[in-house]
Amino acid sequence: MEKVVAVIMVGGPTKGTRFRPLSFNTPKPLFPLAGQPMIQHPISACKRIPNLAQIFLIGFYEEREFALYVSSISNELKVPVRYLKEDKQHGSAGGLYYFRDMIMEENPSHIILLNCDVCCSFPLPDLLEAHKRYGGMGTMLVIKVSAESAHQFGELIADPNTKELLHYTEKPETFVSDLINCGVYVFTPDIFTAIQGVLTHREDRANIRQVSSFEAFQSATRTLPVDFVRLDQDILSPLAGKKQLYTYETMDFWEQIKTPGMSLKCSSLYLALFKITSPQLLASGNGITSATIAGDVYIHPSAKVHPTAKIGPNVSISANVRVGAGVRLISCIVLDDVEIKENAVVLNSIIGWKSSLGRWARVQASLLF
Repeated sequence: MEKVVAVIMVGGPTKGTRFRPLSFNTPKPLFPLAGQPMIQHPISACKRIPNLAQIFLIGFYEEREFALYVSSISNELKVPVRYLKEDKQHGSAGGLYYFRDMIMEENPSHIILLNCDVCCSFPLPDLLEAHKRYGGMGTMLVIKVSAESAHQFGELIADPNTKELLHYTEKPETFVSDLINCGVYVFTPDIFTAIQGVLTHREDRANIRQVSSFEAFQSATRTLPVDFVRLDQDILSPLAGKKQLYTYETMDFWEQIKTPGMSLKCSSLYLALFKITSPQLLASGNGITSATIAGDVYIHPSAKVHPTAKIGPNVSISANVRVGAGVRLISCIVLDDVEIKENAVVLNSIIGWKSSLGRWARVQASLLF
């Protein structure tokens, strides 16, 4: 039986600074979107992959920050989840290579690689099947975006018939294509050979003939550490057009979760996705015995919501929240232990942990901490 392992890159505390202040109190991958930690959405998607053997989380957060969550989600999904801490930053491909022996313990035929701060429907079984049809070393999920926004991402050109990746460039200064990299991949174990090739080339260049001290200084200032390998510039770009990499286009939603504002949008996208994948997670209410629910809403079982409150659309309410009579919540994330008193209104906002909103308060387009 062919086995599959999944690897999710979670970064570290020195990354994701644009996500502050939300990442001050909790690691960014554990910030709740649609009532679940950000990282749980790709983890749940991995669970749908046939013959999944294990899920690895790779980053440079302290292990204690993920220990409780990893134990909990492993028991919940009945799939082994392990957090692997890098001793230093190795790059997106270098981190994968650094833990290659652990990743290959189960002798998997395929490796799913994802970035934690991607929000999409994660069509992983379809991506895996497409990859097997193509027969290459790797397949990446791609999506079409507007020409105006494409430059913010990795742009690529693919053969319209074979779907082979012909050209790839990361955040180009001039327009190349409206087709971009989604940060979701399937690889065969040959990816480790490709990364080793980059490392060997770097080492050979470092050991090449003696150079003058001036040339050595110039070289040192413009080269990366020998063991730092980037997936996009060092692997995807050089291998494009060599019949090793292919693309699979998604027609669903896709976003990057880089800022607090994007967390609101992505929470609403995941709530809408729950209607298909996990309808039991969405709240319902009639306004008599329970609060009126309008649209997609998640309410943690421990939250207390007054029957005269009206909640939704696109609202996520976390643990131990208390919502008073006549409260109106629209397009917001309410974090743990918040109290919202009578007749308060919250629109397009994130209400931080242990905050308290007074009677008749109105919060709009804000981060309240």
